[in-house]
Amino acid sequence: KDVQKEREPHVYLSKEEVKEKIQSYNSSVTDKLKMTLNANGIYTGFIKVQMELCRPITVQSSQSQERCAHSNNETSFYLPEGCMNTLHISSTNTVREVIEALLKKFFVADNPAKFALYKRCHKEDQVYTCKLSDREHPLYLRLVAGPKTEMLSFVLREHETGEVMWEAFTIPELQNFLRILDKEENEQLQMLKKRYAAYKDKLEEALGGVWKPG
Repeated sequence: KDVQKEREPHVYLSKEEVKEKIQSYNSSVTDKLKMTLNANGIYTGFIKVQMELCRPITVQSSQSQERCAHSNNETSFYLPEGCMNTLHISSTNTVREVIEALLKKFFVADNPAKFALYKRCHKEDQVYTCKLSDREHPLYLRLVAGPKTEMLSFVLREHETGEVMWEAFTIPELQNFLRILDKEENEQLQMLKKRYAAYKDKLEEALGGVWKPG
C-alpha cells in the first residue's frame, strides 16, 4: 500500500559531481537508455512514466490536430492499466513540461492542469509516493536515484479528489464523463441481472430434480 512521504530536500550537485554521477549511472544501465552530458553542463536522458489514470482521457487524432487545433474529431476512452511510456528529456525540463510532453505524445486534448506527476520509492519493504511540484526536474531525480526503477519510478495520475481542478474541465468533457458513467452503470446492472437469472435457473433445476416423482 502506498503511503505519503514528505518531500526530501533538493541537493544541488557541482559540474564534476554531475559528470561522475552520469558515468556511474551509465555503467549501471541495462536497457541502453543512457544519459549524455553536453559541454554547457546540461545533460539529457530517458525517464519511464507509468500511467495510472482512473478517469477517461480525451484524445484528438493526429490528422485533426494538423488540420485544426480546435477540431471536434475527439474520442474519450480509458487508458490500459499500467501503461508505461518512455520520454527523452533534458535536465532543464520541469515536471510541468514532462506532463505536457506526455500528453502531446499521445495527442491528449485534456488540460495538463488536471494531472500530477508522482515519484514512487521503495524503502524498508514499503512503497512511498510523493507528488512532485511543477518546478522539480525529473531527470535530476532519475540521475541521483540511479537507473533502477525499484529505487525510483515516476507515475502520472489525476489530481487527488480534493485537488481536482473542476474549472479545467469543459462542459462537453463533464457531459461525456456522465455518459460514460451511465453506460458503465447499465453494463454492471445487466451483468447482475444475468448472474441472478443464472442462479435462479440452477435453483429451479435443482428443485425440479428433488421433487421429481419416482
